[in-house]
Amino acid sequence: MKLFTYSPGGTEIEEEKWTKDKPFVKLPPPSIAVIPLSQHTGAPNVPAVKIGDHVKIGMVIGSTSAPVSAPVHASVSGDVIAIEDRLCPAGNKIQSIIIKNDFKEEEAEFEHVDSIENFTPEELIKKIRDAGIVGLGGAAFPTSIKLSPPKNKVIETVIGNGAECEAYLTTDYRVMIESPDEIINGILIELKILNAKRGIIAVEDNKIDAADLLAKKIAERNLEDKIEVVLLKTKYPQGGEKQLIKAVLGREVPSGGLPLDVGTVVQNVGTLKAISEAIFYGKPLIERGITISGTAIKNPGNYIVRIGTQVSEIIDKVGGLNKKLRKLVFGGPMTGVAQSSLEVPVLKGTSGILFFGEESLEMAPEEESPCIRCASCVDSCPIGLLPVFLDHAYRRNDMKLAESLYAVDCIECGACSFVCPAKRHLTENIKKAKQSILKQRKIEAAKQAAFEKLKQKRLQEAKEKEAKK
Repeated sequence: MKLFTYSPGGTEIEEEKWTKDKPFVKLPPPSIAVIPLSQHTGAPNVPAVKIGDHVKIGMVIGSTSAPVSAPVHASVSGDVIAIEDRLCPAGNKIQSIIIKNDFKEEEAEFEHVDSIENFTPEELIKKIRDAGIVGLGGAAFPTSIKLSPPKNKVIETVIGNGAECEAYLTTDYRVMIESPDEIINGILIELKILNAKRGIIAVEDNKIDAADLLAKKIAERNLEDKIEVVLLKTKYPQGGEKQLIKAVLGREVPSGGLPLDVGTVVQNVGTLKAISEAIFYGKPLIERGITISGTAIKNPGNYIVRIGTQVSEIIDKVGGLNKKLRKLVFGGPMTGVAQSSLEVPVLKGTSGILFFGEESLEMAPEEESPCIRCASCVDSCPIGLLPVFLDHAYRRNDMKLAESLYAVDCIECGACSFVCPAKRHLTENIKKAKQSILKQRKIEAAKQAAFEKLKQKRLQEAKEKEAKK
């Protein structure tokens, strides 16, 4: 296979893929499931149940009619004992449905089908939405929206993202090794929905066995004319959508643009598996694979965990800690979020949970020192930004300069901070600048919308006044 990559930018990181050869193990369901009503990009759901209701596994417990959304389902059977705000991995509190597990494992009825032949694209999209599928790579964008591009956007290629370039995480690798046919089915479903002609599964060359297995399965099913597997050079952040598209297709997503602007949809391999399960087995997104790793956990591995399981229960179910816990991270070490509590639940977008011990070198505190103008951050940026100047703009509170330097294009991969010898808080500051710019844009858009509304009102009043004359 030809080896693909992108340029400029990127860096090498210590992989620490300790759990790579550990197959998925299904954890027992939690005694209490904490299921936030918003686990996706877009509008939050509203409760579809009330306190005291009995629910079955797979029942919808939160939904909304807003287009950019995804319903949530009960991951255990039992009684709803509370509907209240609970702390979530992003550090915010979100209204959540609290279910006390009765351990009867009662399931709602799921529709099984053998073929997608007789389904229209619209019907398939509805099934995906009803199943609550979102991107499982971390962004948690509603998949039904991703598969509904504007009519003027022609999608030519679907890319299955199997790069998994973050350190420690091996969830996607295990999905490729253990569920290759489901990934292929997910690609075929998306090709039909989007009327796309070409499917590509992109895998980094540190997972060549997964790439070979997928290629073998594609050949056995005589699908080489529709789907191919390509190898990517192992580097970080090779799994970013824009980097993946540039590496595989040689196309550059424009500033402020999306993959659909270059005729492409990118889908995480875990999401493709979830799509296949939703269509063929009617299974909603009630559980997901996650990597449990780090220096402070006794039994690192890959586990199938019910949505809503709290970290405190996970620790018990995987055998406990082997040393004092110093830092808990949801996600990978480069882009993950440190946690302040063990009472946070696994969400749809949780790809891994890392437990680090007190003496762990990765967690050693490091003080900032003055920038030495080495330009390592510039060389590492996969977007081609100037992190050092963006950092300066933020520190001077010059958001106009930060915007002119394309701060909003930052993918927050952390590569610049990782390579900085002065340990400057580049990613953190660029992220804050980006948030400030986007917030100001929303304010300006709201002002403009209010102005247009007032303008239309005045025009209407003028017309009515003229008509009375």
